[in-house]
Amino acid sequence: MLRRQRTPAMPTASHPSLIAQACRLIDHSEEAPRLATLAASAGLSPAHFHRLFKAHTGLTPKAYADAARARRAREGLADPARSITEAAFGAGFNAGSRFYASSQPRLGMPPRQFRQGGAGVRIQFALAQCSLGAILVAESAKGICAILLGDEPEALLHSLQDAFPNAELLGADAAFEARVAQVVGFVEAPRLGLALPLDIQGTAFQERVWQALREIPPGETASYTAIAARIGQPQAVRAVAQACAANRLAVAVPCHRVVRHDGALSGYRWGVERKRELLRKEQ
Repeated sequence: MLRRQRTPAMPTASHPSLIAQACRLIDHSEEAPRLATLAASAGLSPAHFHRLFKAHTGLTPKAYADAARARRAREGLADPARSITEAAFGAGFNAGSRFYASSQPRLGMPPRQFRQGGAGVRIQFALAQCSLGAILVAESAKGICAILLGDEPEALLHSLQDAFPNAELLGADAAFEARVAQVVGFVEAPRLGLALPLDIQGTAFQERVWQALREIPPGETASYTAIAARIGQPQAVRAVAQACAANRLAVAVPCHRVVRHDGALSGYRWGVERKRELLRKEQ
């Protein structure tokens, strides 16, 4: 009688550490490792590894590698001692044309403009009032690039100028005023969602955190520890908090849904009282 051979069980408890190891491999590789290579290093099949990687990080291996390469490009462009070509090759692009084609969507502008602090980039903005105080909404050619909250409109404008020091900031026209009204309506009722494109710019790690935040349903919360575990880096709790603090898209990237492990509210870029009110609106 023939006995059916059992298929070896896949590892389970070590999945977060395997994904974290794969992230480190991608981060430190000049060229993006192939899916088969990453899967083999984890001892998993490519299909299984792909599913686990996305479940833990919120990104596919390719998307994570693209974000890591864009982060290296930002770092290279920020170094005035390196030419744009050197920054391209240092980030892992083996052709200048690929660098320009791939980096512009990720940087939100051509590399030369990025190096010049957004010179030549046009950003529309408008200041308004909502139940949480002053609000600034800004939009690049790709989509909404900033939703800032605060007490003083002038301080919000300074924050936008600091983020894009050499960009051309333009006052809102009638069409943009309508989009601002949509954003204000979304802040007042977050459960309605925001049907506008977003221009999300951050490091590979920040984008993984922000994607994990966007997967928290309205009315629910998650701890910084849970988010760190979800992206496959359970020791990176402090870095998760820093990514939340760096978020420029209030409510659209819902860092207000992240709480301490005991459920207490803390550490919101726009003030704990606004965080409490946003969570109340979502109940």
